[in-house]
Amino acid sequence: MSEQVTAAVISRLREDTERNEMADEKTTLRQGIWPDGTLVCLKIFVAAWGVCIAVGLCEVGSCQDLRPEFREQTVGEIVDANDLEGKVLCGYQGWFSCPDDGGNLGWTHWARSSRRPFGPGNVTVDLWPDVGELSADERFQTGFVHADGRPAEVYSSAHPKTIHRHFRWMREYGIDGVFVQRFANGLKLPQEKIQKDQVLSNAKSAASKTGRVFAVMYDLSGLRAGQVSRVHDDWLQLRRDGITEGGRYLHHNGKPLVAVWGIGFSDDRQYTVAECDDLIDALKANGCAVMLGVPSWWREQKRDAVSDTSLHKLLQRADILSPWTIGRYRSPREARDHATNVWKPDLEWCRQRRMEFLPVVYPGFSWKNLHGGKLNSIPRLKGEFLWTQMTAAKRIGAKMIYVAMFDEVDEGTAIFKCSNDPPVGNNVSFLTYEGLPADHYLRLTGEGGRMLRGEIPAVYTVPATVSSPD
Repeated sequence: MSEQVTAAVISRLREDTERNEMADEKTTLRQGIWPDGTLVCLKIFVAAWGVCIAVGLCEVGSCQDLRPEFREQTVGEIVDANDLEGKVLCGYQGWFSCPDDGGNLGWTHWARSSRRPFGPGNVTVDLWPDVGELSADERFQTGFVHADGRPAEVYSSAHPKTIHRHFRWMREYGIDGVFVQRFANGLKLPQEKIQKDQVLSNAKSAASKTGRVFAVMYDLSGLRAGQVSRVHDDWLQLRRDGITEGGRYLHHNGKPLVAVWGIGFSDDRQYTVAECDDLIDALKANGCAVMLGVPSWWREQKRDAVSDTSLHKLLQRADILSPWTIGRYRSPREARDHATNVWKPDLEWCRQRRMEFLPVVYPGFSWKNLHGGKLNSIPRLKGEFLWTQMTAAKRIGAKMIYVAMFDEVDEGTAIFKCSNDPPVGNNVSFLTYEGLPADHYLRLTGEGGRMLRGEIPAVYTVPATVSSPD
């Protein structure tokens, strides 16, 4: 590497360090990509007054399609973005809004009526996020109060600092990345699309800074007949805007991976299998690998799946199939049975056709405040339910796992940090993490990734490193 390049890299790192106001004295390892594709690492000493001094520079490999920017992690912490195998990814809704976040969407996904105050009687979430680590500008006061009288606060998915914080948690606990949800029925609504674009852009930036991966997952729910084509139109615009550039967008078999969720379900969707077939054509023509989110009983075409002779023909054109399992089993025993009786033959079906199989696991379920019914309808059992599913997936031969969801507090499936001290009051009820640390499910999910890659045994007992982290 030339002295000119070396000097430029050091200068860039110094600027980056000062820009991030690193005031504490420490030594760290920074990685960067030079425009010629060279991946470099620079060990730097950061003094308390913000001056950085290079003490070592080395070429550690070469990269392609990566932006010339410097990241926060060491080389060993960077998740490989070239393949889905060996990874645990979460769904990332990113759909929460607050009245003062600049998006003019009110309390979207927090409250039943987004334009009314978010408080008792106007709520749709069953878990309360732990905002203890969030800075003051990331927290938004609600009409709820805690047991000690403090106003209860939440966050907005529109805030870039919060999304970056979520990705730092992923890095800290060893979670590989996310499928950013992009609901197609909101793409024609200007204000909603602006927020969707902001969330996706912030996720891209956060993935770059933390060495995580991300991919777009289109959800077709709510589309009418003839509207599926808007997904391809949107994808073309995202490609033009550079969504797959920068080295952190997840690829599979050398192609950018696009997920499409909601094909083949028997819940009276208005769009057709034929429309979905055309969408796969278009995405494949754009050079993409395609993952399809399908019903649990897609193979036998019963229960949650349509009975359509053209469905299997369509599904065989995908690169990855991912059956939706939320609510399909409700206990560890049922989860093990589902893995044996449903997942295992599904996996074999995919293998015979040289396709990949991505099982979906979830920590528990509750949507009392959203749809009524019982709070905690599918108990988490302090992580046993989730861990059983991840272990069962590994045991039947799965090479990848999808966790639903990272931030879904609406249906009580979130794994990110949630509070054991939620708001209280008359007719106010929320779940807790049963007194477990707020990071319990982040830690558990990270350990699941280690198990998937064979770094720890695939046993049904929750690892001691999770149950007793200290």
